[in-house]
Amino acid sequence: MLQPKLLKKGDTILIIGTARAKAKEFIDPAIAILKNWGLKVELGANLFKKHYQFAGTDEQRVQDLQWAIDHKTAKAVLIASGGYGTIRIIDAVTFKKLRKYPKWFVGYSDATVLHARLNKLRIECIHGTMAFQFTKDKEATESIKKLLFGEKVHYKISKNKLNRVGKTEGEMVGGNLSLIYALSGSKDDFNTKNKILFIEDLDEQFYHLDRMMVQLKRSGKLKHLRGLIVGGMSDMKDRETPFGKTANEIIFDAIKDYKYPVCFDFPTGHIKKNMALCMGKKIKLNVEKTKSELIYL
Repeated sequence: MLQPKLLKKGDTILIIGTARAKAKEFIDPAIAILKNWGLKVELGANLFKKHYQFAGTDEQRVQDLQWAIDHKTAKAVLIASGGYGTIRIIDAVTFKKLRKYPKWFVGYSDATVLHARLNKLRIECIHGTMAFQFTKDKEATESIKKLLFGEKVHYKISKNKLNRVGKTEGEMVGGNLSLIYALSGSKDDFNTKNKILFIEDLDEQFYHLDRMMVQLKRSGKLKHLRGLIVGGMSDMKDRETPFGKTANEIIFDAIKDYKYPVCFDFPTGHIKKNMALCMGKKIKLNVEKTKSELIYL
C-alpha cells in the first residue's frame, strides 16, 4: 500500500463535496480548526452549490473531485458531507495523477465509495469525521489530526458479550455496510480475502441489515476474513412484527460458523465519538475477554 506523506504545518488540505449539499455555515468551523492545525485550506469551486439534495450537479461534483485528485501540492482532501452521491460520479473521474500527487482522502459513510476505489489503487485513506461534523466531538476530530500528522494511535475498546476472542493481523478494509453492499459486483467491489473487515451503518431496517449480511456471506466476503470489526450500528429500525434480533446479533449470526476474532461496538461510524481509522493499513487486532485493542503496524 502507498501511504501518502504525513502532514506538517504549512501543508494544504482541500475540502470538496461529493454527495449531499452543506451550507457554508456548517463548513466554516472545520476551516477554522484546520487552520488552527497550521494547515492552508482550499475549497472546491462548487463546494457550496446546490442541486436538489446534492452539492451541485453530478458534473460540478466531478469537477471538484478531479481538481482534488490532480492538485499538485495539496497533501489531503476532506469530504464535506455524506448522504448519497459519490457512487454517481466515481466512474467519471480519472485517478491517474493520484500516484504522482498522492494525498490523504478523509471521510466516511458515503465516502466508502472513495475508500473502495483507493483500496483498488493500493493507496491508504482515512475513515473519519467529515467537515460538517468537525465540532461534534473533539476527540474524534483530533484522531484525524493524529493520523494525518503521524502521531501514535492505539485504540482500546470495552468488552462485548458477542466478541470472539483471538489475535490476528492484516490489512483493514471496509466502511459503511450499505455501500459495501451497493458496490458488490462492480469494479470497486471490496476484496476481503485475508483482510480485517470493518463495517458500520445507520438507519436501516433490521431485515435489510440481515439481507446485507446474508449477501456478504453468500458472496464469500465473510468466509476468509482474518478478523471483523463492527462499529456503530446506529438508529436501527424494526417493523410492527419484530425481526427478533438486535443489529449485533444479526451480524454475529452471519459469521457464527467462522473462527476469526470479532470485535463489536468499536467507536467508529454514525456515532458521536467517530474515531478515525486508517483504511488499507496493516493492523493487529487483539480481542480478549475483558477488552479489545487495535494497533497499527
